[in-house]
Amino acid sequence: MPSDPPTPRSHRPDTDSTDGTPACDVLIVGAGPAGLSLATALGRAGFQATVLDRQDEAALADPAPDGREIALTHPSADLLRRLGSWQRLARHEIGRIGAAQVHDGPVGQRPALELAAHGSGAGHLGWIVPNHALRRTAWQAARATPGVRIVCGAQVGRVATLATHAEVDWRLPGDGGQGTRLRAPLVVAADSRLSATRRQLGIGAQMTDFGRSVIVCRMRHAQAHGGVAHECFGYTRTLAVLPLPDDPLSRAHQCSVVVTTGTADAAALMAQGAAAFAAEVQAQFRHRLGDMQLLGERHAYPLVAVYAHRFAGPRCALLGDAAVGMHPVTAHGYNLGLAGVETLTGVLAAARARGQDIGAASVLAGYARAHHRHALPIYQGTNAIVRLYTDARPLPRLLRQWVLQGARRLPPLQAAITRQLTGRGAPAGGLQGGR
Repeated sequence: MPSDPPTPRSHRPDTDSTDGTPACDVLIVGAGPAGLSLATALGRAGFQATVLDRQDEAALADPAPDGREIALTHPSADLLRRLGSWQRLARHEIGRIGAAQVHDGPVGQRPALELAAHGSGAGHLGWIVPNHALRRTAWQAARATPGVRIVCGAQVGRVATLATHAEVDWRLPGDGGQGTRLRAPLVVAADSRLSATRRQLGIGAQMTDFGRSVIVCRMRHAQAHGGVAHECFGYTRTLAVLPLPDDPLSRAHQCSVVVTTGTADAAALMAQGAAAFAAEVQAQFRHRLGDMQLLGERHAYPLVAVYAHRFAGPRCALLGDAAVGMHPVTAHGYNLGLAGVETLTGVLAAARARGQDIGAASVLAGYARAHHRHALPIYQGTNAIVRLYTDARPLPRLLRQWVLQGARRLPPLQAAITRQLTGRGAPAGGLQGGR
């Protein structure tokens, strides 16, 4: 593996555009895993990309664990391999999801819907990787890619699109009012589902506040999980238990636990001691993994889904959560972000080969259409699942029993679900795990 170049400098780039010269081909606001993966993909395609992020270099290079484990489809893992990110993951950071079971109501009360990779062309449903590891390796791959510049600690001010170029004004803390204006043919917002860049570009978004929170953590357990992921739809709480690799030192069995519940209940769960919380999870899962113990910290996040009104315009495009921020129940979020990376890079490379302006609205419309066609059914379908499986009224309860039991008896429907989980039938997809 080639050695990494020197660490990017966290100050003003050598090339600013006060003289009107574009600093690069693409300006990317946001150094999350989607923004960094786009920068890497663009750099490998021969573009010059500059990434701006408000976090300092230490936070980007070595992100702290945040409790989230990301379920990845096979196409997503393939893209990360091509970008050089996957190879930088430690062995104990890569887990396999061999099969999945979906439970309606109390676990074991009714037969579960069982999903496996048989017939999908894959040996297992997907992969599971800690979010902080994906962020770390995305940083490492980006900084090792020629043509990629990362500016850390950048406080982005004005973002604007003009007829001939896009402009981003930014400064560093302590600059005393001084700043730098960068120009490029295209600016990409990749700075979160509450994207300030998206708002500055005049693009609104549909936001769905589910009024619920998700608690994520790791747990140690006595019995082996067998590589099986469980999605347990209770009438007040949803519990996901996702298989993780054994601890590399102690060899203890581990899983990721995701509890989705009302905000007040989430606050009560977060206030519990570690033993009491573990007992709650163990009881809801009907002791299927034996004794369970909390590992590390619990993290709670509000559930707000976002779908931008448009994904592109003249001189601008949206990527990752700035375009689509998903409810985590189907774990499409990061897979959708990676699908967007591949689509946008392909559109820009094709435009350059034709001699077109990569920031032209007609070029970026191709990305917007393709990403919208892929993302909208997943977004609406996920929200429909959430509404159905969080409604405790008698009719929705009965309907969801029909849905699961019907799926159990229809092999073609099971095959279609499996194709979505593995990503073999679409560019992205997944199981619950992070956002």
